[in-house]
Amino acid sequence: MGHNGSGKSTAAKHMNAILLPVSGKVYVDGIDTAAEERLIDIRRRAGMVFQNPDNQIVASIVEEDVAFALENLGVAPAEMRERVDDALESVGMYDYRHHSPHQLSGGQKQRVAIAGIIAMRPECIILDEPTAMLDPKGRREVIKTIRRLNRDYGITIVLITHYMDEAAKADRIVVMDNGKILLDDIPKNVFCNVEMMKRIGLDVPQVTELMFMLGKDAHIIDEDECAEALLGELGIGSE
Repeated sequence: MGHNGSGKSTAAKHMNAILLPVSGKVYVDGIDTAAEERLIDIRRRAGMVFQNPDNQIVASIVEEDVAFALENLGVAPAEMRERVDDALESVGMYDYRHHSPHQLSGGQKQRVAIAGIIAMRPECIILDEPTAMLDPKGRREVIKTIRRLNRDYGITIVLITHYMDEAAKADRIVVMDNGKILLDDIPKNVFCNVEMMKRIGLDVPQVTELMFMLGKDAHIIDEDECAEALLGELGIGSE
């Protein structure tokens, strides 16, 4: 997380060797990103999904788009078929495999873009504000997909987002400001810094702000916790 210009996207592009450091080193799974001969190895380990899915879709049929990177890597046809089908199943888009991507909704397009990365079987997927251009339904579809990839497939998810409800569900939040890490902790310990977050142009979950304004525990980040705390203050059982 971070305001515009804080360095989030720059950091993300270093994780995928789209950008190379002008000083220092970046390692992906022990591989120096400056090693040009290891570029494919790096991108097999860390796939990148951008804000606008139209920038990543290159084919006229969904399954062909998912297969595109595999063809470039020289994956055998039988294995390619298996990977494409598995990737589309994992994002809930298998039934659309013969559709044109341009007939899909924004959320569906983004899930196809994610499937194209999954087919490469990365250990990590970096998503740069993947829901910024989507309506609420599309946002829910994409967030549900990436949470399932993390939970069921063990894929590490690095998510850049401006949405507090998305960030609140993370295992860890890194807040950036002017190219530097300002906070790095679990969501409760990040969002309780309400004044600091506001000062650098970021919001906190609404329930956290409410508790802060009431002078209560600002470590609360979801509605159920907030309701329970308020009922407790009023001496009313949560039943």
